[in-house]
Amino acid sequence: MIAVAALLTGCSCQGDKSEQPAAVYQAIDTVPLLVMQIQQCTRLYTTEYKVHKIVTHDDVVSLRGSLFKQDINIKLPLGDRKVAIPMDATLKAYIDFSDFSEKNIERHGQHITILLPDPQVELTSSKVNQREIRSYVGLVRAGFSDAELSGYEQQGREAIIQSIPRLGIIGVARENAARALVPLLQQMGYQEQDITIAFRKEFQLNDIRKFIELRHEN
Repeated sequence: MIAVAALLTGCSCQGDKSEQPAAVYQAIDTVPLLVMQIQQCTRLYTTEYKVHKIVTHDDVVSLRGSLFKQDINIKLPLGDRKVAIPMDATLKAYIDFSDFSEKNIERHGQHITILLPDPQVELTSSKVNQREIRSYVGLVRAGFSDAELSGYEQQGREAIIQSIPRLGIIGVARENAARALVPLLQQMGYQEQDITIAFRKEFQLNDIRKFIELRHEN
């Protein structure tokens, strides 16, 4: 398990030894209540990223063939086509608590560890700024069709999705989830230094791609 920063800055519990059993008893009683409280939040959204990307496409018309047994590849004049499509997308990371149970809680004395489900990431929206699309079309070329532009936009969305593992959004989601849950545990009587928020493991790029959910709107 990889423990995530829980901002453990609290002071040690003060009091004589006679008070300690009561504190332990309180921790035992609060586990079912804690599960119920967390389950009420089906999804805990912890992070939102705004991504801006410019999708570019450049193609030319060339004359290819052979002449006197020599291969030729001649770029035709005025045959260039270029387009730049600006896109804005919103990514959100969340923790899904629908299957959270007492199996996600480990308690040793007054210390409690919450093993959280894997963070998920969804592409909630993507939009093309139509007014800022820039294109150049050579004199001997036809303009870009709507189908072509739509295809380039889809490529842009896919490029944004592919970039998610490198954005660090999973790590930020973990830290923010810890910050959200620690106060709840404190309200139930746990001391901050006795709280650990943990996840299964350190994720690799291929793991993170499995946590990506698509829900975009044009």
